[in-house]
Amino acid sequence: MVKAIPGKYNHLKINRFVDFGAFLDDGDGGEILMPGKYLPRGAAPNDMVDAFVYYDSDDRIVATTEKPLVYLGECAALECKSVTRFGAFMDWGLLKDLFVPIREQNVPMLRGHHYVVYVYFDKVSERLAGSAKVSKFLDKSPLPFEEGDAVSLLILGKTPLGLNAVIDNTHSGIIYHNEIFQALKTGDRVTGFIKHIRPDGKTDLALQQDGMVHIDEMSAKILQMLKQNDGFIGVTDSSSPEEIYSRFGMSKKAWKKAVGVLYKTRKIQLTPNGIRLEI
Repeated sequence: MVKAIPGKYNHLKINRFVDFGAFLDDGDGGEILMPGKYLPRGAAPNDMVDAFVYYDSDDRIVATTEKPLVYLGECAALECKSVTRFGAFMDWGLLKDLFVPIREQNVPMLRGHHYVVYVYFDKVSERLAGSAKVSKFLDKSPLPFEEGDAVSLLILGKTPLGLNAVIDNTHSGIIYHNEIFQALKTGDRVTGFIKHIRPDGKTDLALQQDGMVHIDEMSAKILQMLKQNDGFIGVTDSSSPEEIYSRFGMSKKAWKKAVGVLYKTRKIQLTPNGIRLEI
């Protein structure tokens, strides 16, 4: 069994039950508590459950079926719930807020304001934490995309040249002023395209791509068809171009780009037999 990773969803086995919940096998000889309110109805010993693993208010590792707004190794715009002299606490959709230490803030955070935060594992405290210094966590290796590829963008902030953005939670890029045709602010998520990868490794981005049906229209069409088919369509990456065109009215290349964006934005699941609407 694979060792459970805090900050991620894990597939874990139920070891034993107690009055207040159950203990799950952490895959490394230990156990993780899942409080009773999160246990699936009818769960039994040795059943497998999908659970998000993190640390509770007493710094104990626990499991929950709640879905956070952001996972380990990802970034998102989060609301600051409270501030102390040691750092700020952000609402990330779980019972315990995410802590952002003072040293990981670009500017002093204010209660009620939103900030783009990256979730990392703090080796000093051995706990999950957040950082507003997103750029230092991003990958500096060559971008694993080609010019023209559709990507998910998170707007990081303004620069004199345009807007800095995070590409698929891994790399950074810039959208120049002359490529911006809609109102965008820090924390917005949009679909974009790789316009140019420069020799120095920096990436120019665009919000639209010439000669291609707008990605949002294709994505919306696929979502609508999923809803009309009980949330599932039996078409995969191995389906023929003819089948994809007959069912969706778009080329296989365009379909793959639209499905890729829907998957990256967590609107669909990819299964061996087809695509399923995320619940």
